[in-house]
This record gives sequence, C-alpha cells and structure tokens, in this order.
Amino acid sequence: MPAGVDDAPILYSFRRCPYAMRARMALSIAQTPVRLREILLKDKPAEMLAASPKGTTPVLIDGDEIIDESLDVMAWALAKRDPEDWLAHDGNVLVAENDGAFKHHLDRYKYSTRYDGADREAHRDEAMAFIEKLEVRLAASAYLNGDKRTLPDIAIFPFVRPFRIADEAWFNAAPVPHVQAWLKGLMASDLFQSVMKKYPLWKETGEEVRFPGL
Repeated sequence: MPAGVDDAPILYSFRRCPYAMRARMALSIAQTPVRLREILLKDKPAEMLAASPKGTTPVLIDGDEIIDESLDVMAWALAKRDPEDWLAHDGNVLVAENDGAFKHHLDRYKYSTRYDGADREAHRDEAMAFIEKLEVRLAASAYLNGDKRTLPDIAIFPFVRPFRIADEAWFNAAPVPHVQAWLKGLMASDLFQSVMKKYPLWKETGEEVRFPGL
C-alpha cells in the first residue's frame, strides 16, 4: 500500500457486480482513495460479513461508518468531489426503476433456471419496457440527462450491460439504436475500463489495492 493511504477507508468489491461497478466509478471520478479488497461473492470474507451481514458488495468502511448500499457509496464519494456535477441532475425515478422492476426481470431473464417457474422470454420483454423508456430519452440527447454523463447514466448502464450479455445477438438486433450506442460508449470509456482492472483476491493474498490508482 503506497504511503499516504494506510488509513484510507476500506472498500470490499466484487469486480463483476454492477452495484460495485457504479460505486467504483463514483470513487474514481471523485478521486477518493480507498483500500480496495477484491472478493468473490461465493467465498465472502468473514471480515466483510461482520461489517455487513447481508453479504453483498460494495461495502465501504470509513472508521466507524459502514456504507453498504451502492448509491450511498456514490453519494459519499461525490459529496467530497464531484467534478462532472453528477449530483446536480435529476434521475432518481429512473434509477429506482432500474434497481427495482428492471433488476427483478433482469435476474429472471439472465438466470431463469435459478427461479422456479420463471418464463425467460416474458421477463426479457418486461425488462425491455425499461430499455425502451431509456431509448426515448436517449433519442433526444447523448445521455439520460443531456449531453454529458451524470449519475443516472453511471448508476444504470452496469445493469443494461448484463441484459445485453444475456443474448447479445438479440439485443444488438433490437430496435433501440440509441441505447446500444449509449451502452457501447460508456463501456468503452476510460472511466469504465479503469475500474474493471483485475486485482488479486484479498482473502487469498491479504493484499489491499490503492483505488483509484495513480
């Protein structure tokens, strides 16, 4: 751990978790250093579970404060520094729908075998209703709140990404060209690429990583 960050907050993160992705992007934009502990959700460290028994990522530990909701981690970071004014734009309704109904249908579409009686195509169609709502907004501007990315873009696109991955050919053929371009651009961004680096597993190595990197 580089000098100067020994007492930085701890962040438990799972690289492929969309909730952890959006938290890492906010921390990166805010340039707020943390000691990242990379984990596997199928092998959760006892230390993380002691701090947050619900066992999901991200978990941020800042002294006696424990923040284990991704939007709260984003707000915590952006309250310190918000160079792109992500917090200045409305989008709470969209983000709430993403985290609620869309995530519900996404899980039952992508992982239909895990849910008794789940109709994969029916859940895909229900999830697509949200994608179509995004399409309407993105037809009018490059991002959900205008010509610059804001918090709703960063909070939502990590969930649209696995919706696409579930059946890439189907998604790429769907009549949502603005969503497709928006997703492609955000996935290719330096910000996203920088937070998707692979790190050693903390439980195996005890190695904390300075995040964001220099």
